[in-house]
Amino acid sequence: MVSTLLHGATLLTVDAENRVIEDGWVAIRDGRISGVGPKAAIPEAALFDEVVDLAGHLVMPGLVNAHTHSAMVLFRGRSEGQSLLTMEGWYNSIREPELSLIASDIGPAVKLSCAEMVLSGTTTFCDQYFFAEEIAEAVSQAGIRAVIAYGIVQLGDEERGAEELAKASAFIEQQRSADGRIVPWFGPHAPYVDNSENLLRAEVAVAMKYGVGMHLHMAAGPEDNEETLKRYGLTATQALDRDGFFNGRVHAAHCLDLSDEDIAIFAKSPAASVAYCATAGLRSGREGICPAVKLREAGVVVGLGTDNVAANNSYDMVAEMRVAGLVASHREGVAQPISSRELVRMATIEGARALGLDHEIGSLEAGKAADIIAIDLSGPGYSETPDIETVLVYSGSGRDVRHVWVSGERLVADRKLLRQDYAEIRAQYSSTYEAFWDRVAKARKVA
Repeated sequence: MVSTLLHGATLLTVDAENRVIEDGWVAIRDGRISGVGPKAAIPEAALFDEVVDLAGHLVMPGLVNAHTHSAMVLFRGRSEGQSLLTMEGWYNSIREPELSLIASDIGPAVKLSCAEMVLSGTTTFCDQYFFAEEIAEAVSQAGIRAVIAYGIVQLGDEERGAEELAKASAFIEQQRSADGRIVPWFGPHAPYVDNSENLLRAEVAVAMKYGVGMHLHMAAGPEDNEETLKRYGLTATQALDRDGFFNGRVHAAHCLDLSDEDIAIFAKSPAASVAYCATAGLRSGREGICPAVKLREAGVVVGLGTDNVAANNSYDMVAEMRVAGLVASHREGVAQPISSRELVRMATIEGARALGLDHEIGSLEAGKAADIIAIDLSGPGYSETPDIETVLVYSGSGRDVRHVWVSGERLVADRKLLRQDYAEIRAQYSSTYEAFWDRVAKARKVA
């Protein structure tokens, strides 16, 4: 594998000391970071196969998108006027046309999503959807890193639930990638809303058997708690806790309507985390806002996610940091209750921690996988500053990412994909998009 020396950049390490190193360097060997430091301690260039001068750039760990559904790029712009965090809005905008999806739709859609993500600095994402095998194949071809949760939607059909659980188990057994870039999980779509109690208990048992995480939507609106409050006088979070759901790794998206008691359950769990999807929450029209400040104060790990691009329309995690900070200020009624530095950590090391990958990615430290991005600071908005995190969060854009490495492999150089041709990806996607929506239209005529 090529050894690489990156030098001349401002380094945002996101390590335990949050070091910012001016005119710093990062050394990469065998896909891992072998050293990080200031110019005074730079190793000899002759010791490396490749030397990259990144003067005028910010070099930092790759961004972690803690919640999305990559195949749903097919639904971009299709949910205007609909709240995807309600059963009605989700079913009408998403679930009904999803019934026309076929396996061959997935690869082109996921490849486009991976291209959009990596070109804007995301090197790891957490996905939950159907056709998990096809998603894994497309992600593998793209070279990006992903936790892929096999999406399970039961909707009252016990036989379907059992079949999906068996398929999810097979996916777990088959998809652990040798290079560690793909990590398989379970993905019960939403507790009690579209996964029954019996199925949820079975999912917990199987997840514990395989030692994998579960990624689900939780507390996205009042109806999430209606069934459990009626039956047990408990919120869905409390009912899941009663059934042992929080004994393993649980990664919950949205969490707009958590009570203080619910937050306490997350806090006491050995490996519970939340994906704060601020933009998707705002666009949903829901009054609730994820209590990210309270969760963090309670010690809960909180990452940042875009959700799907029907709910968000963008994979730009730099923009997501900005919205997350603004929404937290609005919710708490105080200026910047989550600092820019903390927002950067939520989009990197905290997202990695939520996925159980913080030993591997999320910071620029020797021994970690070389998942690294370089952002061009020469353009408008990046004037001189004593606080690079604030400039990045509130002035920056994922479109300023120029170079990307994953496990030391260069996937983006000067904003061009190196593994695959973007024009080809886009052309394949456009053909798939047209065929899919023609299929949906025909199905609606028949209905």
